[in-house]
Amino acid sequence: MPTSSPDTIRVVVAMNFSDEIMAQLRAVSPRYHIERHFPNVPDAAVAEAEVLYTLGYFPDPARAPRLRWIQTHSAGIDHAAHEPIMQAEDVEITTSSGIHATTIAEYCLMMMLAFAYRLPAMLRLQTKAEWPDKQHKTFTSRELRGLTVGIVGYGSIGRELARLADSLGMTVLAAKRDLKHPELAEDKYQEAGIGDPTGEIPARLYPPEALASMAAECDFLVLITPLTGSTRHLVGEEVLNAMKKSAVLLNVARGSIVDEKALISALAAGKIAGAALDVFEEEPLPPTSPLWQMDNVIISPHVAGNSSRYHEKAAALFAENLQRYVEKRPLLNRLERKRGY
Repeated sequence: MPTSSPDTIRVVVAMNFSDEIMAQLRAVSPRYHIERHFPNVPDAAVAEAEVLYTLGYFPDPARAPRLRWIQTHSAGIDHAAHEPIMQAEDVEITTSSGIHATTIAEYCLMMMLAFAYRLPAMLRLQTKAEWPDKQHKTFTSRELRGLTVGIVGYGSIGRELARLADSLGMTVLAAKRDLKHPELAEDKYQEAGIGDPTGEIPARLYPPEALASMAAECDFLVLITPLTGSTRHLVGEEVLNAMKKSAVLLNVARGSIVDEKALISALAAGKIAGAALDVFEEEPLPPTSPLWQMDNVIISPHVAGNSSRYHEKAAALFAENLQRYVEKRPLLNRLERKRGY
């Protein structure tokens, strides 16, 4: 590796960022020496690295003795929780939480509209080239104005969905862990001009323990909470039984937040009207899953947060954190290991 000043901070980017993005990252500070290594990271590079940007590459701690900070390309870190380097107390972990807010919030809005206006039924008729006899009765819509959406997990995504729903005249309820602080935490990333940073939009906030009570009020229940030990199977029979028969469940968080067997039973029995699911307990969703055959389910293959601008948004957050790191200021989206996010 080339010689450099003792003040040089070596950064390894284990991601296929474009040359333009790499130039933007290098422009943050002359102290940074930033190398891109994708898909393979040489041992010599990670051995000298102080900072690592990564999605799926997590070196053994012995191979990265100088590593002090890992920035992940994803918002969730459950896929990497077993990696030894993630437990190293002298290595700070930050995530890309917040960059998905617009994309996932719009996905949720799309799914709510799809159910409200019976889009799946329209598409099924289209594939059969069939014009229904009583189309006005078949496609009686439920306009979103006046309906209630409950948001489970009031972070950057939930706040942007709340802003969109509020602008359409919906009532917004939200469940979050810390009710004493409705505002978005200062150390959390959110793009400027979106969301509900002060937490003023929800008509009421609920603790996770009262989720069934909130669910009973909702026409749409949207799951956007991180997967932790306390949120695994957060939505099971109790919550599903509390929901209205006309209500729809949306899960854009993690599949294991929902008890999938209980959900399948509830959908089959007509206890709830439908579900829009982007995540599942087992991925890819097995072809044997009954969910594939249900007319009241919309399935997408874990792509709600996908965007043509994903790299650019992720790099903007990384650049902000690089600026903070060189200035010795607190980083955004720091992982709290005890909480798991």
